[in-house]
Amino acid sequence: MSTVVVVGVQWGDEGKGKVVDLLAREADIIVRFQGGSNAGHTLVVGGKKTIVRLIPSGVLHSGKVCVIGNGVVVDPETLVEEIDTLQQQGCLTDPALLKISETAHLIMPYHKAIDIARERLRGEGKIGTTGRGIGPTYEDKMARVGIRFVDLLDDKIFGEKLTHSLQEKNSYLGVILKEQVLDYQQIFDNYRRFRDRLAPHVTNTSLYLHNEITRGRKVLFEGAQGTMLDIDHGTYPYVTSSNTVAGAVCTGAGIAPQQIHGVIGISKAYTTRVGSGPFPTELFGPEGETIRRKGGEFGTVTGRPRRCGWFDAVVARTAARLNGVNSFALTKIDVLSGFSTLRVCTAYEYKGQRYDEVPASATVIEHLTPIYEELSGWPEQLTDIRSLDALPANTRRYVERIEQLVNVPVKMISVGAGREETILIRPTFF
Repeated sequence: MSTVVVVGVQWGDEGKGKVVDLLAREADIIVRFQGGSNAGHTLVVGGKKTIVRLIPSGVLHSGKVCVIGNGVVVDPETLVEEIDTLQQQGCLTDPALLKISETAHLIMPYHKAIDIARERLRGEGKIGTTGRGIGPTYEDKMARVGIRFVDLLDDKIFGEKLTHSLQEKNSYLGVILKEQVLDYQQIFDNYRRFRDRLAPHVTNTSLYLHNEITRGRKVLFEGAQGTMLDIDHGTYPYVTSSNTVAGAVCTGAGIAPQQIHGVIGISKAYTTRVGSGPFPTELFGPEGETIRRKGGEFGTVTGRPRRCGWFDAVVARTAARLNGVNSFALTKIDVLSGFSTLRVCTAYEYKGQRYDEVPASATVIEHLTPIYEELSGWPEQLTDIRSLDALPANTRRYVERIEQLVNVPVKMISVGAGREETILIRPTFF
């Protein structure tokens, strides 16, 4: 395989950043293909924590080319700040190591203002947006009124598009949302400065990737969020605004379907969710609090506490099918040490009907009863273990049962936050 896609199979926060960082050692190019700065990936190397939001997680490896695909919506201010931070750490010193699609859409200040105002007006019915303008930017993209990097490169074109958009958006902000309107000149001047910083990186990334894959270069595609947050296949409407599944690589990076050679699904050994929406296996008592505390379950970007629950094999099985997952990476299994009994959701029940895959209706999902299977836990700490055989017997049984329920082999197990705190059951993914 020369191309591998890494996707989350839950509601995001599965540990994709660590897995991509680990696999990037073998890759030549790492590509982000959807989402925006609402998705942060935490990397821990040598005890030092680095958070990336837009730049692919392989950036900490010297000499790797990082690509932001056309399916990503980019806040240029956030991106410039991220580049500055990484360069201070000795990364991205060569401009050729970062490439930005010329057709990626820009998050504008009015997108963020609209996002925040709408969520405020929803009150108790809020969907849990981060307020970073992701949804409104994708709306403009689909309405064919968005502004892309290729537009930003030309002052005249950018000015015309900004004038048109701001007339409409200021009317909406002021009259409908009762928010302060925005100033054209301030936005224009700020974005021209961002352009001067980012222009050297802007290129036709679709053509670049096609040529590099044809040459046999190893390319790693990094998703954001998780399958259950996919706009089409997730727990709608409590989802993100883009397609998070592996198929989105074709549209979000501009490559052909036959150029995808493998898909790795990332899953925690339990389940978490940030924000609103149905969560069948959520724990509300001390067990959930223990998982949150031991797992450090707080949002990378928002700091919001994550909701925690038992492993949901229905969610993982549905996601494995949707993504065509070849192998699983199981993360944070060390967090479960100390539980005498663990539970795994094998199916759901609602009004006498059994569900072996996630139903479409959010209302139905809200009222599902999980069908649990109990497994014996283990008291041992796992962080120093580096082989499958060295894991406690009950830990191995837990992993094996997940493989059986999801029908996908587990090829990587994370036993800690650090890059080296990983059990690789298969030595290479390429």
